[in-house]
Amino acid sequence: MVARQRRVSDKPQVPRRAVAQGRLHLRPSTLRALRAGKVDKGDVLGTAEVAGLLAMKRTSELLPYTHIVPLTGSEISVAIRQEGVQVTAQAESVGSTGVEMEALVGATVTLLTVWDMVKYLEKDARGLYPATVLGPVRVTVKQKGGSEHP
Repeated sequence: MVARQRRVSDKPQVPRRAVAQGRLHLRPSTLRALRAGKVDKGDVLGTAEVAGLLAMKRTSELLPYTHIVPLTGSEISVAIRQEGVQVTAQAESVGSTGVEMEALVGATVTLLTVWDMVKYLEKDARGLYPATVLGPVRVTVKQKGGSEHP
């Protein structure tokens, strides 16, 4: 059976916006290193933000049933919290399909980039990551036209 993409050409072109939020739970010692700027790979939060923004623009290359969405706006904010890193990713477009996947991909890649840059601080003696937990990552806002669906 051949997979087919759903047609969106008949849907109206309207402003669309989605926000996704996610967390990465990290060890307290890793969070101290992040706050102090003492991570070997450099500027973790800045690098993660750029990675998330780039990923948003490539969502259709990663997820086979998504359409190419020209983003009219994108934003990533990353913050160190008490138990880990929190990210908020916002994607905006004017088009005939939503931008939830772009926001989710942006948030997830941002958090994966943080994990990649601090993984040497998170590993245990066996090379595993018992304290490191990605998620949840979820859509917190979806807007289509003038309506909002939290």
